[in-house]
Amino acid sequence: MSELIKHECGIAMIRLLKPAEYYHEKYGTALYGLDQLSLLMQKMRNRGQDGAGVITVKLDMPAGQRYLSRYRSIANNPTKDIMQRIKKNHIDRIPDDKQRDYAWQKEHIAFTGEVLMGHLRYGTHGRNTMETCHPFIRQSNFLHRTLTMAGNFNLTNVDELFKLLVEIGQNPKEKSDTVTVLEKIGHFLDREVDRLTQYFRGDGLTEREILHQVINSLDIQKLLSRACKDFDGGFVMGGIIGHGDAFMVRDPRGIRPGFYYADDEVVVAASERPAIMTAFDLLVEDVKPIPPGHALIIKKSGQVEVKQIFDNLPEQKSCSFERIYFSRGNDHHIYDERKKLGYQLAKPIAEAVKYDFKRTVFSYVPNTAESAYFGMIQGIEDELNDWKVGKIRKFEGNLDNKKLRRLLARKPRVEKMIIKDAKQRTFITQDSARNKMVSHAYDVTYGVIKSFKDTLVLLDDSIVRGTTLKKSIIRIASRLQPKKIIIVSSAPQIRFPDCYGIDMSKMKDFIAFQALLNLLERDGKADELLEETYNRCLVDFEKPTRDSRNEVKWLYDLYDYEDISQEISRIVTPDDIEPEVQVIYQTVEGLHKALPDSHHGDWYFTGDYPTAGGNRVANRAFVNFMEKKDVRAY
Repeated sequence: MSELIKHECGIAMIRLLKPAEYYHEKYGTALYGLDQLSLLMQKMRNRGQDGAGVITVKLDMPAGQRYLSRYRSIANNPTKDIMQRIKKNHIDRIPDDKQRDYAWQKEHIAFTGEVLMGHLRYGTHGRNTMETCHPFIRQSNFLHRTLTMAGNFNLTNVDELFKLLVEIGQNPKEKSDTVTVLEKIGHFLDREVDRLTQYFRGDGLTEREILHQVINSLDIQKLLSRACKDFDGGFVMGGIIGHGDAFMVRDPRGIRPGFYYADDEVVVAASERPAIMTAFDLLVEDVKPIPPGHALIIKKSGQVEVKQIFDNLPEQKSCSFERIYFSRGNDHHIYDERKKLGYQLAKPIAEAVKYDFKRTVFSYVPNTAESAYFGMIQGIEDELNDWKVGKIRKFEGNLDNKKLRRLLARKPRVEKMIIKDAKQRTFITQDSARNKMVSHAYDVTYGVIKSFKDTLVLLDDSIVRGTTLKKSIIRIASRLQPKKIIIVSSAPQIRFPDCYGIDMSKMKDFIAFQALLNLLERDGKADELLEETYNRCLVDFEKPTRDSRNEVKWLYDLYDYEDISQEISRIVTPDDIEPEVQVIYQTVEGLHKALPDSHHGDWYFTGDYPTAGGNRVANRAFVNFMEKKDVRAY
């Protein structure tokens, strides 16, 4: 994606099932868990840039001994910073005579616990401070009431959930979805502990004996079912209870991804399959998805179960952006899907260049579009072969060998035309100066394009706001003096806000929405139809959230898909360049064809939100636009 869009958070969890001696003998280190957690987080570092956090829990620690340790960081490389601090402040302080004394290490050295959780934060809104980094802790002097959580999620109904907490007598310290989730699950943890405590108290047991009975009997499935039933949004959330029970729960529509692996040595869960495969040297079939609406539950005893948490599971609507952009392309399924997205664009591209492959150069920007580019070139080669067949048939055999060989030798002109200069920085406050610096953040390959004769095709993996496209990419490409510049997006037009984890919450930012406004203005319909939609949204706010519907969709239905693309082409064309500019988008049908059925979550393209809270967010984003409020819609 040539312009900034914030990523999804990443989460990783490890439960060690063997004693430290086992890992030292087999893997050469008793710190196997920390090493593997660090590797998992490094392999998912593309998911989080703002900060990171690591927490560990030690099992069966005596009273008075620290059993929980946490570090968080907002350094440039937060995972590396955390691991270096753990090493310097704790691991390096193990005396030589205690290197094999694992009982002593567990008692005296932090971060030597059996249950570990790491989080990579990419905040969609708000502050980037240490306090906003996961994991969060709900502290208690009782092990079985202490709860720590981290996750990749956004909830659309935080206000309603916060109100519920207040009604039951809580006074949460802030109104964020993270704190709200922590307190709500913590509330039901308290209730389940209270219920079990009263149940066992009748058996004449001591308080310590009751504690152990409660820990052994705690029903994680039941408390998660009760705590999460009102959550509206996309999420995968991990939690560790102080005594050692752990879980990772996924939303009922599977919007956010979660995977796991378990054997007799270790249980591991993470946001991405390839990270687990790489860290633990596994095959793709070894790593299973956590089913939507289910939780991976790891009891203190080491028992591992996957249990359904939500009743009446709806159709799975996993986020398609995970496949298009967020997840790393070394998952072969995702790699193949991105190639298909590019392949399907070959025909409209060939038509746009009028099959003049001799005068067309194909390239891509940025590097994340490379997989789709490979697929696009395969498609162009097939289109070129069809063109060759047509030429051969046209000559009906009256084609000498020299001309035939020349025809068969024709290949797409594949070049690397725009290169990001990783050393270039644009830390300048004034917008005009910054824009100038941005234009120098890319280098171009001169001498390939024949001035004002060749067409340059550039593939991008998505176009959100169009700002970088207009102020940087197209202006840079025009230096090459092509006759025409065709920008191709392997993703469809982004028309609606996301409210499940991606930083796309303001309607006015989307170039597709800007194009819609221009078309309405051109046709003299803007004032009337925008006001009508505004009033529809206000009426929708008077309904319960569960009855909300998207009142903005109908505006887009007034125009053909190609009408929007043409207007976007006009918007992103700088006034002072000579080449013609055309933007070609992937269609929603093409997206569905390339991705598996379970990943047809396409609300940012279509407005078809998987939860009612999403409809409410779309309406709120439109009202914010009409009222000139530059704020998030949820």
